[in-house]
Amino acid sequence: MVRYLKDRGTYVLFNTNGTVLNERNGRALIDAELDELRVSLDAANARSYLAVRGKNYFNRILRNVRAFRELQEREGKDRPRVSAWLTGLKETIGELPEFVRVAAEIGVKEVYLQRLVFFEHDAIGHARPDQALYEQMTREDAAQLEEATALARSFGITFSASGAVSEPGLSLKRQTSSSPWSMCRRPWTVMYFTANGRALPCCIAPFSQRGYEHYTLGDATQQTLQDIWNGARYRAFREDLLSDHPPTACASCGLRWSL
Repeated sequence: MVRYLKDRGTYVLFNTNGTVLNERNGRALIDAELDELRVSLDAANARSYLAVRGKNYFNRILRNVRAFRELQEREGKDRPRVSAWLTGLKETIGELPEFVRVAAEIGVKEVYLQRLVFFEHDAIGHARPDQALYEQMTREDAAQLEEATALARSFGITFSASGAVSEPGLSLKRQTSSSPWSMCRRPWTVMYFTANGRALPCCIAPFSQRGYEHYTLGDATQQTLQDIWNGARYRAFREDLLSDHPPTACASCGLRWSL
């Protein structure tokens, strides 16, 4: 699939938990010319990883990513760019500086602080309002963020955030706009698909509103990408996003979590 897209001039990236990033799969990604590989690590130690992810895979992932980066270094390959991602939780913000150190130890040059998206009711696991950092940063949390920023600079690591605001500190603060969701550019720039072909406006929608019928914009098993992209559902979704009454899946972006 990666090779198919690259042959058509597409920039290709995907997220992984790194559990099956063995040498065979790593070489296949390099040979396919994948542009970017995002590793969702979400913890700085095995205990926290088990608490957040429910699986004891932390050390296995570190071995896999370290071996992959060493393979890239040996063979002089700078693609895919490899980055490590930590979802911002009250429970793990104190580990942010150590997370940067872990990234440095396994040869990763980019670290991202990922927004926490949660259900207001019937929350699943740690995806709860009380775990959110957005608009709830304490002085201690801010100190951890500053320390991580300084450490990243000393290691030559790019430390950034997901979403519309790339600076980690700013990504945790509400913007002044009365309709922050309207700053989102995803429905004009990228397409997201589930494994069964559903076209979605973004990867966050399923976590901000239950029910795929509310934000499915097309079906890749029945339509061409061009027909989906230019179709009535996509056009209506874009129009609503620019209004004062956005789609329900988008209404909390910039209000309960960052864009």
